Amino acid sequence: QVQLVESGGGLVQAGGSLRLSCAASGRTFSSSAMGWFRQAPGNEREFVAAISSSGGTTDYTDSVKGRFTISRDNAKNTVYLQMNSLKPEDTAVYYCGARSAGGVYYVKRHACDYWGQGTQVTVSS
Repeated sequence: QVQLVESGGGLVQAGGSLRLSCAASGRTFSSSAMGWFRQAPGNEREFVAAISSSGGTTDYTDSVKGRFTISRDNAKNTVYLQMNSLKPEDTAVYYCGARSAGGVYYVKRHACDYWGQGTQVTVSS
């Protein structure tokens, strides 16, 4: 069993930055592909970013390319999402997900085995 706990959300002005963290329990983190997703009120959950188990492969949804960076520290069992140049439309609950087998391809399609509880990000204009 893997538990994922997100942190780092908050209220920020447009143009500002936040760094989200997702801490994972369990021994499978270093072999798991990880992803970040978000869900705004009234919208479906959408894929934001994914990273392979080694960190060598990343993928992003088009709307965040050049602004967000996903990274991981396998020694700390943590995945990060650095969010720069934030826009009001980035406002959402952000979730991390983990997939214990398979890579970015599956994470990008929401095929995660484990999910966190989410952290709220609010960007004011």
